[in-house]
Amino acid sequence: MEQPYRISGVNSCFAYPILDTADLEETFLELAEQWRRDTGMKSIVSKMSMHPAYQRIIGMGQPVIPLILRDMEKDPDHWFWALQAITGANPVKSEQRGFLKQMAQAWLQWGKENGYRW
Repeated sequence: MEQPYRISGVNSCFAYPILDTADLEETFLELAEQWRRDTGMKSIVSKMSMHPAYQRIIGMGQPVIPLILRDMEKDPDHWFWALQAITGANPVKSEQRGFLKQMAQAWLQWGKENGYRW
């Protein structure tokens, strides 16, 4: 059975489903697991970030940022492209590039400074 979605009335030409918080988290976790499963052995960041599940996570927009930050806090992973695409920010300093834990810490600090709670 197809799930009925609430649709934003702001611009009905571009109607996207508005997910409840629980649905948002469930969808994120499913997509993140699929992304990790499918790209686990890939080391090329551009291939990892172009995976359809990763792109769908980006498409979920700003509401998914706390979920990404929580995931990154537990286990640093290559969420940097998604975070930058969603927020337009890039708190990673040039000397931190290539150091996964340092890059993750920069984003976690950015999240705290910008009022995100996870």
